[in-house]
Order: sequence, then C-alpha cells, then structure tokens
Amino acid sequence: MAAEDETAVEPEQQVLPHGFDALEPPAVEKRRELLDGCAWMRRLDLERLPDEHLQAASGVMEGVTLGHPSQSSGLRTYVMLWAGTNQLAAALNISALARRTGVTADTLRKWEQRYGIIRPMRTRGGQRRYTELDVARVQWLRDRLEDGYRISEAAALLGQTAEPAGRTPAESRSHILQAIERGDGRELGQLLDQAFALHGVEDALTAVVAPLLDELGKAWEEGRVGVAEEHLASEAIRARLVQLLADARAPVRGIAVLACAPGERHDLGLLMLAILLRADGWQVAYLGADTPLEGAFSLAHHLGARVLCLSVAMAERARGLEQELRPRPASPTPVGVVVGGRGADATLAKRIGATHLDDDLLRSVRSLRRFSA
Repeated sequence: MAAEDETAVEPEQQVLPHGFDALEPPAVEKRRELLDGCAWMRRLDLERLPDEHLQAASGVMEGVTLGHPSQSSGLRTYVMLWAGTNQLAAALNISALARRTGVTADTLRKWEQRYGIIRPMRTRGGQRRYTELDVARVQWLRDRLEDGYRISEAAALLGQTAEPAGRTPAESRSHILQAIERGDGRELGQLLDQAFALHGVEDALTAVVAPLLDELGKAWEEGRVGVAEEHLASEAIRARLVQLLADARAPVRGIAVLACAPGERHDLGLLMLAILLRADGWQVAYLGADTPLEGAFSLAHHLGARVLCLSVAMAERARGLEQELRPRPASPTPVGVVVGGRGADATLAKRIGATHLDDDLLRSVRSLRRFSA
C-alpha cells in the first residue's frame, strides 16, 4: 500500500535518525569526576527544576528532574529525565509511519479511531507523533491481515499490551516472562492468547509454554520473580490449558487416563500432554493433581482405557509411587502404565513395570501411539 501524504493541518517534517531536531543545548555541565571518569554524567548547576517546556523544532518535550545523593562526595547530583524521550527518539509523523509500515495514512487514522490500537502523542499544534512501539503494533496488524484475520479480530487479539506482540515463539515467550516479572496478569493473559492464536496449539505448548515454565523456574531461583508471580503465571497458563482440553474430538486411538501421583500437585506438564493427546485422536480422562492410585486404576478399568499416564515431578513422590505400585495385582482388563515427569526415570519405570516417557512432549505423544487401538 502506498503511503498517503500528510494533510495541510499536519505538514510532513524531516525526522532525523534519533529524532532530535535542533534541540537547544541544555544548561548543564559535564562532570567526569562524579562518576570516576564517566564522561556522560551531567550535573545541573541550578536549583531543582519545575516542569519546563524544552522547545524543539518538531514539538514539545517535558523536562523534570530526579535527585540522587552522591555516596563519595556528599554532593547532590541532579539528572534530567526527559518525559518526551520516547516521542523524540522516534518522532514519526503519520506520513513517516505510513512509509515505515506500508499502511496508508487514511487507514492508520481509521484504525486509531475505531480500534484504539495506536495512540499517538500530540504536539502543541495537534500533530500526531508515533513511537517505535506504534510501528511494531501496526506491522503486526498488517501481518495478521495477510494471514487472513479481519482487522477487528486482529485488533482484539493485539489488545493494549505494553510490548509489541511476539512474531516468533521465542519472542512470545520473552514478552510473557516480562509480563510475569511485572506481575501484570491482564497483559499475561493477552500474551498467552496471542501465542496460541498465532503459533497454533502444538508450537504454543512445545515452543512457548513448556520452555517458559523452565525459564520461570530459573527466574524464581534468581529472585526475579516471587511465589506470588509464579502462582499468577501458573493459574493463567492453567486456565488456558483447561479451555483447550475441553475441546472434545472424536476418539480414534482409544481412551487414555492421565493423573498425577498421590501427593503430586504439579500438573501443568500433564495438562499439556493431555491436550496434545486429544489433538492426536485420544479420548482423554484427565484426573489432575494428587490422585489416589486405586481410584485412577479403577476408572481406567471401568472406561476400558488403553493406557494410564502417571506424572511425578518430585523425587519423594516417585518413592511413594513405587511402594504403592509394586504389589499391584493382575487385572482382568490390563491397562498399560506409563510414568513421566522430572521425578521419574527409566529405572523407576522398570521397577514398577511401566513405560517411561521423557520430557519431550511430542516424542511422548508418538510413544503412546503403540497403546492405541
């Protein structure tokens, strides 16, 4: 799409690479000695500034100050924070945004008015100014239209997230983790919905959610997230997995019963396996966390299930599982037993007469096909 020219009300202006158009030199003085040779620390030789309007050729930039006590000399230094930095760093008018994205200026205005997916800042003269985040959001929407989405669907999927939506599973995973670290539950839910919509169920589970859980564990160990953030993430992920599991399909491979071992409450990995098994043609009976083995076997026999999958994330649960399964009596309707999770290994599986599944979800789905009808 060719970019439309800006209207007379909003004349096109040349924008420098970094967006600084003829700023007046600030009334500041370089002070290398304050930061042991750092040449770019500046100290104001003035009193604390009130809000000021720092005039640039293309608009207005708000100036405020932040005070920081100096530990070495007792001097109080003031660092100027420009609230308009983002706008100036990418001071794009609507014509420039149209050229960058290939979306006409008229279309951009309609998207802004109808869906609110871009919210430009305004200069004193009422001219629109766009940031790099606006560029990324428009490009993302443009790509979704090429994928076959309606603009209303794409805009609803994009939402009002603080980050541009991920274009790859790795980007989606990174943005989701940042939302978790901020404790932003609303954005977390929006990003998860985007991941499943854009990457499909299989890639979203194997390339976004599964590695995300590993990264989340590392973030908790490093102190970047706390227990509250970890619970926030787990429940947001669980809610979406449960929705996917409710998408019933005609079973062609038979019935599989999935349960966590007694005392085991970590079930997100098992939920992901359940969803992939359902997509692979299984009828899944998902029993969830902390399931008594007697009840799991009883249900499996009643349903005529071909396989019972037991998940063990903690080593102590594996020991308890072994003690309960060793004396397992023979059944008139044998059920194949598989065991997986971080607390299980091939040695445990051999001792209890089960098949071991590793942590690779897709490989586990393929392995379970040998139990199918």
